[in-house]
Amino acid sequence: MARIKLELPEHFHFSTELTIRISDINYGGHLGNDAVLSLVHEARVRFLKQYGYSELNIEGTGIIMGDAAVVYKSEGYHGETLIVDVAVGEFRNAGCDFFYRLTNKETGNEIARAKTGIVFYDYGLKKTAGVPAKFREKFAA
Repeated sequence: MARIKLELPEHFHFSTELTIRISDINYGGHLGNDAVLSLVHEARVRFLKQYGYSELNIEGTGIIMGDAAVVYKSEGYHGETLIVDVAVGEFRNAGCDFFYRLTNKETGNEIARAKTGIVFYDYGLKKTAGVPAKFREKFAA
C-alpha cells in the first residue's frame, strides 16, 4: 500500500503553541501517534475560539470529525514546544477539511502534518447540516 501524502495549503489561518506533555510520549520515548490527534484537537478548539466559535456552535451548527490522516516527518520529545498551524479548506456541501502543521519551535523541524475531515452537524436533529455561509466566506479561498 502506498504511503499517505498530505499536501498542505500555502496559507494558514491560525497558529498556536503547545508543549509536548509526558502523557504524549510513547514507549519509544517520542511523541506517540495517538497524541498527535489530541494536539490537533486542542489547536482546532483554540482556532475556533479565536473566531468566536466552539465545536458545538459555528454559526448555530456543530461539527463532528468524519476522518483523520496523519503524516509523521520527525520525532518530538517531552517538553518541546510545538507550533501548530491550522488552515481550513476543501469545502463540500456539508463539510470541509482542517489542515495542521506541527513544527518544533526551537529547531524549525516539521514533526507532523495532519488533516481532519469535518462534517457540520445539527445535534438537535441528529443529522448533517450544510456549511454555514458566514464560516465558508471567512475561510474559502
